[in-house]
Amino acid sequence: MDAQSISQALPANSKPWWKTAHLLRLNSHLASLILFSSTFGYDISLMNGLQSLPQWQEFMSHPSGPWLGFINALQSIGSIVFLPIQAWSANRFGRKPTILTGYLFMILGVGLQAGSWNANTFIYSRLLIGIAGAWFQCAVILVTELAYPSHRSIITAIYMCQYYFGSSLSAWITFGTRDIQSDWAWRIPVLMQIALPLLALPGTWSISESPRWLMKQDRTSDARDILVKFHSGGDEGSKLVAFEIEEISRGLALESQAQKARWVDCVKTPGNRYRCFLSISLGIFAQWNGGGVVSYYLTLILNTIGITSTTDQTLINAFLQLWNLVMSVVGACLVDRAGRRALFLTSTVIMLISYILITALSGSFTTTGAGAVGTAVIPFLFLYYAGYDIAFTPLLLAYPAEIWTFSLRAKGVAISAMSNYMALVFNQIINPIAFESISWKYYFVFLGVLIIVLITVWKTYPETRGRTLEEIAVIFDGEGARITGVIVGSDEKGLTEKMEHREDVNI
Repeated sequence: MDAQSISQALPANSKPWWKTAHLLRLNSHLASLILFSSTFGYDISLMNGLQSLPQWQEFMSHPSGPWLGFINALQSIGSIVFLPIQAWSANRFGRKPTILTGYLFMILGVGLQAGSWNANTFIYSRLLIGIAGAWFQCAVILVTELAYPSHRSIITAIYMCQYYFGSSLSAWITFGTRDIQSDWAWRIPVLMQIALPLLALPGTWSISESPRWLMKQDRTSDARDILVKFHSGGDEGSKLVAFEIEEISRGLALESQAQKARWVDCVKTPGNRYRCFLSISLGIFAQWNGGGVVSYYLTLILNTIGITSTTDQTLINAFLQLWNLVMSVVGACLVDRAGRRALFLTSTVIMLISYILITALSGSFTTTGAGAVGTAVIPFLFLYYAGYDIAFTPLLLAYPAEIWTFSLRAKGVAISAMSNYMALVFNQIINPIAFESISWKYYFVFLGVLIIVLITVWKTYPETRGRTLEEIAVIFDGEGARITGVIVGSDEKGLTEKMEHREDVNI
C-alpha cells in the first residue's frame, strides 16, 4: 500500500457514528469526561446567582468591593496552585487517576460549603472547590488523546461548551430557590454542585486510559487493544489502528526526552515558545475581553442600568446561560468548517462591536435615567456572548490541547488554564472595585483590550484544522517534526517519504 495520510487510513463507513456500535460506545464514555467542564460553569454562575439572593447576602454580611472579589477569587487561586501538580500527576500516574483524585476535593468542598455554619467556612470551602477543578482539567487531555481521529476537533471543542450546561443548571436552580425564606435558598444550589461530577463518575471510572500515555509507558499492546476496541470495532487488521500506532510511536520517538520533560522545556525551543505564547495569551484574552465582568458580576452590571429586582436578575442570568450553551455548541460545530482563526477573528469583532454599544447605552442611561435605555443594554449583552461563545468557549482548552506535543501537553494545558485563572483572579478582585469607583466607564478598558486581542489573533494565531495531533507539530517545529506518510499495509514496514498535507481532512 502507498504512503498515506490519516484521511486515507480512515475506513469507509456509510453509517453515522451513533449507528456504529464501537463509536457510540467510545463517545458515550467521552460524554462523561465532557461533563467535568460543567462543574466550572456551575461555580461561575452559582456565585453570580448567590449575589442576587438576599438570604445569601445576609448570611455573608453583604460582601462588596475587594472582599467580594476575594471570595470569588479563592476558587481560582486553588486551581492555580494545584494545576502544576495536576500536570505532573497526569504524566506520572496517567490521565484517568488524576481526574478521579479531583473527587476527593470536590466532595469535601461541596460538603463544607453547603453545610457552612458561618461566612468563613463558606469562603474557605471555595478553595477546595478550586483544587478539585485543577484535577478535573485533565479530562480535556484524555478526551483529546482518546477521541476518534475525525471526531477529535469537535468533541474537544464541545468539552468547554458544557461549561454552560453547568452554568445554565446553576442559574435555573438559583432562580427556582430564590423565594425560599431560609438559608436553603442558597444551600440547595450549593449542594447541587456535586450532581454533575457524580453523574460523570460511572463513565469516568470505566473509561480507558490514554493510548498515548500507555505507549509512553512501553505498554504498546494495551494501547493497541484500546484503539482496536474503540477505533476499529475489534478489527485487529485495521489500517487505521496500524497508522495510529505507527504515528504515535514516531511522535514519541521524536520526543526522546518526553519522560524527563520539565517546565523549562516549555520555553526551550522556538516552537515551544510559540506554543507558550499562544497558550498564555489565549488564557488571558478569554478573561480580559470583558467576559469576566459579566460572568461574575452580572448583578453589578444590572444594578448600573436600573434592573435591581431579584427575580429579574436571576431570570436574566438563567436565560443568558442557556443562550451561552446554544451559541458555544454552534461554535464547536464550526471548528472544522470555519477553522480556528476564522472563529477567533469573528468572535473578537462581534465582541468589540457589542461592547461599544453596551458602553454607549450604559453611559446614556447614567445621564438620562431612561429605563428603556438601560433595558436596551440586555440584547447587546446577549450579542456580546454570542461572539464570545463561538470561539473563546470551545477553543479555550481545545486549542492548547492540540498544539502541544505529548510530553508537554499536560503542562501546556496547565499553562493556559493558569494564565486564565490568574487573569480571572485579577478580574475578580479589581472588577468590583472598579465598578464601585467609575461604574460603566470601566468598559473603556475592555474596548482597548479587545482591539489588542484582534490584532494579536490576526498576526499570530495559526490554523490547525485538518491535522492529527502529531501533524500539528510541523506548524511549530518545522518539517523535521513531520511524521505523516506512514505505511500501514500488512506487507510493508517503516515510513515513506514526507507527504504534503491534505487540507480537506476532517480530523
